[in-house]
Amino acid sequence: MNSSKIKSDFDKNGFVLLEKFFSKPEMEKINDALHDYVKNTLPNLDANQAFYENKEDPKTLMRLQSMDTHHSYFSDLCHSGRLQNVSQALLGGPVKGKNLQWFNKLPMTGKLTPPHQDGFYFMLEPNEALTLWLAQDPIDETNGCMRYIPGSHKKGMRPHQRTDLLGFSQGLSDYSLIDAENEVAVCVKPGDLIAHHSMTIHRADANESSLPRRALGFVYFSKTAIEDL
Repeated sequence: MNSSKIKSDFDKNGFVLLEKFFSKPEMEKINDALHDYVKNTLPNLDANQAFYENKEDPKTLMRLQSMDTHHSYFSDLCHSGRLQNVSQALLGGPVKGKNLQWFNKLPMTGKLTPPHQDGFYFMLEPNEALTLWLAQDPIDETNGCMRYIPGSHKKGMRPHQRTDLLGFSQGLSDYSLIDAENEVAVCVKPGDLIAHHSMTIHRADANESSLPRRALGFVYFSKTAIEDL
């Protein structure tokens, strides 16, 4: 895909898949850095920087927050020209790196991600932001791939309500059968990158397989967007 095609698809659908964005050696470095983060950085952080399926079991780690503020490798990665340039090209202007998260749907126990719009959490005016979602594992319908509603980023903010899901406190309150019928499942391989707009409706099923399902999420805000703090 050329750059104009990528931009066109993103503008039309609210998401786009960039296959093989990171090479196998690059993914090995990322995975090694993640291992170092969990082993050497995480023990020194506040408890709110990590979520567990079971707080008593470190092996059930399911989410890491603000990784770019705690580890030099991930700070460099998040604020690298490579990812910044992609974000700027898709949003059509300068961006600022806001957050780097790690998502881990554990085999057989990883819970679903409710349908939502990231922009509901971001509270921006205008709501111009995106997430770059980097797959660390092969992810398809069996272990909880991302599912998007094409064009939903053009239709405004939908109503959300509280959920009882750890790490995803809000979900769409009016998600319908029509929404489900319009979903597009995006299957990925390690190194593939999905970019989705902050207003794009998306969700993911639970991981009921025996396979891992790990991904990094890089959040970028447009510099024209003002945060409602």
